[in-house]
Amino acid sequence: MNLREISKLFYQLKLANQELTAKFEKETGFSITRYELMMFLKENGPCSQTSLQQELKIDSAAVTRHLKILEEKKYVTRERNKHNNREVFVKITPQAFDELSTCEQKYHSSEKPINISLSKQEGELLLELLTKLVK
Repeated sequence: MNLREISKLFYQLKLANQELTAKFEKETGFSITRYELMMFLKENGPCSQTSLQQELKIDSAAVTRHLKILEEKKYVTRERNKHNNREVFVKITPQAFDELSTCEQKYHSSEKPINISLSKQEGELLLELLTKLVK
């Protein structure tokens, strides 16, 4: 690919990101980053704040900001490690667990789920390709 083709590709990715994250937030009420953060905790259990940062591939200040918002909404709790005061463990609350489950149920029973204009196979291929680009 030449530089112009790469530029067009990146610009389309930027536009797709803006549009799709806005759709997701409108439909679910959660920002995509906070949703992914909570789903990681839901699926994997309590973990360190550092693990979340590495999993989401965002800087520590961003993780802290997201966790502060989620903590204010009573979706997560944070607790310092008693043996290493620098380490913070994060845990999803029952309230967040219930709201995520409700969100998933509403999505699956919705007559108009989030429309991304891709078949299941196309979505899987796109995820595979984007994952490859990020690595």
